[in-house]
Amino acid sequence: MKKFDSIRPYHDDEVHQVLIDLSNNRRFLKMLFSTGRFNKIRYLPFSRKVLSLVLKNRIKNIKSVSQYQDAFEAVVSEVIKNSIKKFSISGIENLDPNKGYLFVANHRDITLDSALLNFTLHQNNFKTTYNAVGNNLLSEKWASDLMRLNKSFIIDRSDKSKRDIYKSLNLASEFIYNTIVNENESIWIAQKQGRSKDGNDYTDPSVIKMIHLNARKKLSVNDYLNSLNLIPVSISYEKDPNDLLKAKEMYLTDLNQKYIKERKEDMESIFLGIKGSKGDVHLNIGKAMHFDSDSYEECSDQITEAIKQLYQPHSTNYAAAVIQGKPNNNGKYSPEEINEAIEYLENRMNLIPEDMRPYFLNQYSNSVIDI
Repeated sequence: MKKFDSIRPYHDDEVHQVLIDLSNNRRFLKMLFSTGRFNKIRYLPFSRKVLSLVLKNRIKNIKSVSQYQDAFEAVVSEVIKNSIKKFSISGIENLDPNKGYLFVANHRDITLDSALLNFTLHQNNFKTTYNAVGNNLLSEKWASDLMRLNKSFIIDRSDKSKRDIYKSLNLASEFIYNTIVNENESIWIAQKQGRSKDGNDYTDPSVIKMIHLNARKKLSVNDYLNSLNLIPVSISYEKDPNDLLKAKEMYLTDLNQKYIKERKEDMESIFLGIKGSKGDVHLNIGKAMHFDSDSYEECSDQITEAIKQLYQPHSTNYAAAVIQGKPNNNGKYSPEEINEAIEYLENRMNLIPEDMRPYFLNQYSNSVIDI
């Protein structure tokens, strides 16, 4: 087995068979029916068989990763059309199409953060990124297949022994380095494990340690990061379809000191994030960073500050601060726009218990308190 086979995305010669397998996967077909997109088929006799044949017809000419991504681009375009009021982009001019980059991004939505960056790259004739995903999202084989078809690679943190954890993280570190430096391709990775559920976009030093792991005895962390052409990325959503679920999780975590997810919770968050209304969305791509400090904490703080500076607030961010009586420096939105956003947030809050409401508001307001 080649070194990266256990974590890498699928290769071109594997794509078509994986798609055939997905078309035959009962759990995948059941998931597709649950989305409501195939209701005309769902109630037919032998509905799974019919849907399987429909899918096989659609994928019959997809034989490579690039062809799959062309099809996926159409899906993302449909998501933008149906659930985003305005999608705006800044900073694409900071990139060189001939370079590989390490995109370190804030993380608000499980799949859309990287999908919207890659949609932008593809639309502007840049190569799409390889995307780091935690193995917690891959409990279903069909989910793993879909992500690996779309250039995702696996960061496995589930091994029980410290030695196995070290080996799996070191392999991911090597994959990142090899992809950028030797293959001249780009990587997307979130600045911390898991989404930001409280609106605080901070960079976890453990992520930087993992990236540096395979070279920690050879190169200082700053020299290593400088060799990877690190680009900070910030995405902001006017409306988060998962805001109520995030508030519930934060509340229960504080109440019980621990939160145990239900088996299908991540999948439900993915579907809600894709289908739910997001209002205006802005993607801001920064310039390549330079690091001078041989300190994980200082490098992480530098990335955190860059991502915060790139974050473009929406009226909902300032409206949440107003509701909480928190100081903010809104100079962009009119009183009418803020009042409209307040009404939207209050209508959302009416759907959850009062004890959860501060957690709901924090995920919007924390982004603008220190700006």
